[in-house]
Amino acid sequence: MTTIHLHQTTTATPEQVLAGLTDFGPGREEIFGRSADSYLKVHQEGPHDADVTEGSSGIWERLHYDWTDPHRVVMTTTDSNLWGGASGHTYTLTQEPTGVTDVDVVVVRDGKNLKGRLLASVLGIVGSRVLGKGLRKSVEAIEARNGGERGTATQTPKG
Repeated sequence: MTTIHLHQTTTATPEQVLAGLTDFGPGREEIFGRSADSYLKVHQEGPHDADVTEGSSGIWERLHYDWTDPHRVVMTTTDSNLWGGASGHTYTLTQEPTGVTDVDVVVVRDGKNLKGRLLASVLGIVGSRVLGKGLRKSVEAIEARNGGERGTATQTPKG
């Protein structure tokens, strides 16, 4: 099992980041490059949760999104062709007194088969860089759709 910790600072508000994370409409791949519209399927969506299948490049996962706390989005993997066990993502959104928002992300990858275990091992080595780049692009897209400026990024790998 691999755990990756990421951090991004953004000029977007927590509400704007939450709106981006939970926008499951067409064009999602413009914000999240690893969520191709061709894979996207919303099974259920409520006011504070959703059941969504997404992915790209032959990798998919079904996630239960929970944003009961609007400053914390927990995405639990419920099915996938690679990921099982404790896999998922947790986004914590903290508004700072300066007006910027800290976006802290924990990604857990628990491979459920040989390909998943191998990819989880690779992510343990390069995941912070690769997933950090994706997080930066996602935050920049959220800022752009809200007319904001780019934030600054820092990443902290663990695990």
